Amino acid sequence: MRWRGRRGSENIEDRRGVPRRRGPALAGGGIFGLLLIVAVLLLADNPLALLQQIENAQQNLPGAQAPAGDAPVGPIGPAEDELARFVSVVLRDTEDVWTELFRRAGQNYREPTLVMFREQVRSACGFQGAATGPFYCPSDEKVYIDLSFYDDMKTQLGAPGVFAQAYVIAHEVGHHVQNLLGFSDEVQRRRARASQAEGNRLSVRLELQADFFAGVWAHHADRRWQVLEAGDIEEGLRAAAAIGDDRLQRKSRGYVVPESFTHGTSEQRVRWFSKGLESGRLSDGNTFEVGYSDL
Repeated sequence: MRWRGRRGSENIEDRRGVPRRRGPALAGGGIFGLLLIVAVLLLADNPLALLQQIENAQQNLPGAQAPAGDAPVGPIGPAEDELARFVSVVLRDTEDVWTELFRRAGQNYREPTLVMFREQVRSACGFQGAATGPFYCPSDEKVYIDLSFYDDMKTQLGAPGVFAQAYVIAHEVGHHVQNLLGFSDEVQRRRARASQAEGNRLSVRLELQADFFAGVWAHHADRRWQVLEAGDIEEGLRAAAAIGDDRLQRKSRGYVVPESFTHGTSEQRVRWFSKGLESGRLSDGNTFEVGYSDL
């Protein structure tokens, strides 16, 4: 992917040098604590909230260790700074593309802020750890990313490549676009009165639409700056496939539970990203008007 020589975004909040808080250890420690985390992630409807509840509850347990203050962060090397510059350029590209697309529709695009952090971060959506992966918080309109996630993409998910990294940012910005267009609020209202199964299906629709919007960004970015090089599209498709619910569940459990899907299958994610990349039209990406079996 061609990205050098273009300006970066001014909407970057760099918290990588902020000391992290040392908190109490998980009860049981060691392998038990690890198994507890795995069980929570696999079984909980809202695993992040449940993990936070566990941490808060442990502070009141007899004999719980008190926080030991701030832990220092390691040095930021040249390679990580180069990656941070890349992220800034991609964010700027999304700003330019979405500002123009919103302008054509007679609307104003409100640019999100991207927060880079290490290991853990506090957002308006609560306290999150790096294991969460990149996420968007609609309450503060910020995208959060620990840059070490890109190492995980390469070593654990089998999705290396610069364009695959750009896809991650574009997907999270896609959630911001959904927020501005009202899709996020509508999903929240519908989930409040839906069953868990229907709520999961709504989440799948939301995620697939964010994949579509990532494709729309790539479509217009390439037309404007010729960003795509040989192999880039394949990188993006591998990244979309790597985070499909079916693939992740099969890797962690050895089997899949379709009714628990919240992000869509690998095939669905590839399909909607590809559709946005080919079309470039927002009107083609309303995943809420498609029958669920046709997604």
